[in-house]
Amino acid sequence: MLAKTFLMAGGGTGGHVIPALAVARELVARRHAVVFFGTKRGIESRLVTSAGFPIEWIEIGGLKRVGLRQTLITLRQLPVGTLQVMRWIDRNRPAAVFSMGGYAAAPTVLAALLRRIPVVAMEPNALPGATNKWLARFAACTLISFPETSIYFPKGKTEVTGLPVRQEFFDLPARPPGDEFNVLVTGGSHGSRTLNEASRSSWPFFQRAGFKIHFRLQCGAARQPELAEEFSKTGLHGEVVGFIDAMPKAFGMADLVVCRSGAGAVAEVAAAGKPSILVPFPFAADDHQLRNAEAMERGGAASLVQDKDMNGEKLFRMVTELAANPGQLLRMSEAARRFARPGAANRAVDILEKVASPPNWH
Repeated sequence: MLAKTFLMAGGGTGGHVIPALAVARELVARRHAVVFFGTKRGIESRLVTSAGFPIEWIEIGGLKRVGLRQTLITLRQLPVGTLQVMRWIDRNRPAAVFSMGGYAAAPTVLAALLRRIPVVAMEPNALPGATNKWLARFAACTLISFPETSIYFPKGKTEVTGLPVRQEFFDLPARPPGDEFNVLVTGGSHGSRTLNEASRSSWPFFQRAGFKIHFRLQCGAARQPELAEEFSKTGLHGEVVGFIDAMPKAFGMADLVVCRSGAGAVAEVAAAGKPSILVPFPFAADDHQLRNAEAMERGGAASLVQDKDMNGEKLFRMVTELAANPGQLLRMSEAARRFARPGAANRAVDILEKVASPPNWH
């Protein structure tokens, strides 16, 4: 296929940017050019530039769970940003747009539709976000992670591809039983207050029970010194760290993962085939983390605990009950693997190339 230029739309959070980077790398591997559109205050300003991809800046804010002032600012920014992207499109003639959704994607997607550029969207959550719901009737195709998500989109215009996940997660071998039960608790790069407090409160329970556990907590840089010092006094095996760089390795060492249920976390749990306890972030847009966790629980891959119900005693009880039931852990692991979708980035690029406009469009 002749080399073409593709636009990447979406930003604000790692969940929007990291999968788009995986698709961008595959496009470049096939000798295409890639340009991102995003905001300077979103995480794309760091991740996209450090990955070496060009990025065009636009100004756009959110519309959900913001005050009247921010809503008015965003409504004013949307047409300005859309016109800015349309001018870029007129100069550079891109072949298609790949959208991860989110407020940062709206001007780019709208400009593409007004210029009749094909749009391929990816919706990683069980419940679609507002931008992708709006886009559904216009997109050439929407790539989804959960089969039940297809009900929100026009019939025949979705494909279950899953979310792009690093190959290292898929390559992890099954972990044989050991003398200690290894638990990985992670609330994301900045940590989770709920998971941090539940972890800290659980340590005395494990200590008194004499339970042989290896406890690894990613708590965020701000809480690491305090929590690490407290953990060191328990006598339990493990570590408390601010951030885990080699997350696939950490997953590989874990018998059980306790985490939030954002799309990226759920995709990694599935790719690694790990039993999990999922604690949805209660303030996620449209409560999509709850819907993701519900889908995993229905499939037998995870146990769901509401944020308000997670505490140290609950964590201790669930961990020890699962550790005492290796058959259930194995069934959860096998169920998690059924949610895994290897080759998601490759398939996304296949579809982008298929719908791409010819290089001489007007």
